[in-house]
Amino acid sequence: MTTTDGTAATSRDADLMQKLVSLCKRRGFVFQSSEIYGGLKSAYDYGPLGAELKRNIAAEWWRNMVYQRENVVGLDASIIMHPQVWQTSGHLSGFSDPLVDCLNCKERFRADKAPRGEVGKSVGYIGGGKSGGAKLQGIVSEKGYVCPNCGAPTLSDERQFNLMFRTALGPVDPLTEVAETLAGKALDAQEIRKALEAAVHKTAVYLRPETAQAMFVQFLNVQQSMSMKVPFGIAQIGKSFRNEIVTEHFIFRSCEFEQMEMEFFCEPGTQAEWMDYWCKERLAWYYKYFNDKSAFRLRPHTADELAHYADQCFDVEYRYPWGWGELEGIASRTDYDLKKHAEASGVKLSYFDQQKNDPTTGKPGWRFVPYVIEPAAGLTRTFLCLLVDAYHEEAAKDAEGDAKTRVVLRLHPRLAPFKAAILPLVKKDGQPELAATIVEQFRSHGLNVSYDDKQSIGKRYARHDEIGTPYCLTVDNDSVRDLTVTIRDRDTALQERIKIADAITVVRERLNNSR
Repeated sequence: MTTTDGTAATSRDADLMQKLVSLCKRRGFVFQSSEIYGGLKSAYDYGPLGAELKRNIAAEWWRNMVYQRENVVGLDASIIMHPQVWQTSGHLSGFSDPLVDCLNCKERFRADKAPRGEVGKSVGYIGGGKSGGAKLQGIVSEKGYVCPNCGAPTLSDERQFNLMFRTALGPVDPLTEVAETLAGKALDAQEIRKALEAAVHKTAVYLRPETAQAMFVQFLNVQQSMSMKVPFGIAQIGKSFRNEIVTEHFIFRSCEFEQMEMEFFCEPGTQAEWMDYWCKERLAWYYKYFNDKSAFRLRPHTADELAHYADQCFDVEYRYPWGWGELEGIASRTDYDLKKHAEASGVKLSYFDQQKNDPTTGKPGWRFVPYVIEPAAGLTRTFLCLLVDAYHEEAAKDAEGDAKTRVVLRLHPRLAPFKAAILPLVKKDGQPELAATIVEQFRSHGLNVSYDDKQSIGKRYARHDEIGTPYCLTVDNDSVRDLTVTIRDRDTALQERIKIADAITVVRERLNNSR
């Protein structure tokens, strides 16, 4: 197997995703949406443990980006915004991708992401794209690409595919107006489409394809209400929606996803300095929570990759099982967004600094439109990367001394769904009652813990290793007598005896001192 960047994939890489998908369902991290009805493509539900992991990731990001900084505040904007926002930002007119259908296997894909072939060269492929199909030959067309699924050069013409989800705001169905307008009329396809667009346009709104635009249009309200001084940032975590042509690799690319974004407003001319700062900060954040730091790299965009509004951009890339891919984008968006929204709305989205002289006139007081640095991370992608990073298999022995494979999810303890598991050794002799008291104490201190008395103690350890619980506290006969418990470390399997009265402090200290 070869990864997308051309490097050889290991056997672990080849089946890791299959193991993760299985673990996610079996242990309650991620389920296929609407599974009892056959599921919905590209839609996933986060189960009890997945919901906790996702909330913990978001909380750690928010703590780092907002709580630990004097110059960053938060925002929670509406998913549905005025459609003019998307017209101004360019999403309505330009947020589309070239779509191509393979005439051989019927796969649909983005033309700009397809494998390239040598124009005029004959290539082989399997009829229908299925094993057992006839072996066929075809010529690579002038466009120079082939189907990424079956390798066939027999492709349809490119079509633009808009990635925004459109819906209607209001209780009146616009199609009723269309039906009344078209009733009894003989119209061609173009006239029918024109009538449809006219009716739908009146109530059309869109699910946001990104969280960034809300932070631009609320720039002035946030700055004035919080008396923020440039440089400052606005952070937001929320869902975005893109009608993706290709959904792939489990939750890596899906139509509904969550982002963790921040728009950092700075003086023109300082953007390169802040770009360097935020690139270092964001890499440091990932290094703190991941085991394998070599799985990250910072890749600069080439000139032909840069968006029209950016003067510099870096991708924080992660080495997925299928190769290197984007995890977070850090873009220097210049003053493009604020100027475009100011022009379209008639509202001056600028900042006045009384303490500085205008560089043009030399007079006291400088009014300017801030430049923007945007670190934009994927919450759902971070979730996936953490699972890839944390999944470990190692040789071990069961209670009988037989060889087995121990599966350990080495999540950073602060991110783990349960911070500890409280395990009575047996269901008698007062052990369950004492364990329940410990659980109540932990929860009253805001620590999410699990009470588990099912199966043997060895199987319970294995279960909590597999879901990433960093510490197990075992209650036994000695616990009832001397009020001590055994605390077991997930990663090392080492155990030590501690006082029950100290248990919360010990776990908190270990959580705070992790890595």
